[in-house]
Amino acid sequence: MQIIRIKLLRQCRNNKNLLIFAQSFFKMAKEEITKGGEAGAFIEVFSTNVQSEIQAQLILETLEKSFPELKINFDLNETKLPYPCRHSILRVEGTTINSESLVSIINQSGFKCDILEDKVCN
Repeated sequence: MQIIRIKLLRQCRNNKNLLIFAQSFFKMAKEEITKGGEAGAFIEVFSTNVQSEIQAQLILETLEKSFPELKINFDLNETKLPYPCRHSILRVEGTTINSESLVSIINQSGFKCDILEDKVCN
């Protein structure tokens, strides 16, 4: 989890909203593990071009049917400029994450989705 934390925080350093999201997420994950949560859980973060709460809810319903064992949520704060530099964040947590299947389902739904890269957008 430490490697994921470092990559995500590095990605977020120039974006205050994403940095706050990442910091609160890792605090929550640490508390969950301390309480006896799933220590072997993995986290994958994706960027998408999902723009609205309605779109996000439709995608979440589809993904939750296909992957009921995963915790999945969206952050729609960065959607004002074109994808991928301004995007929504899809966070997925679970013991096994099939990233290719997730991306495929979202793409088949008419949206763009990629694993969040470690890069800085201008």
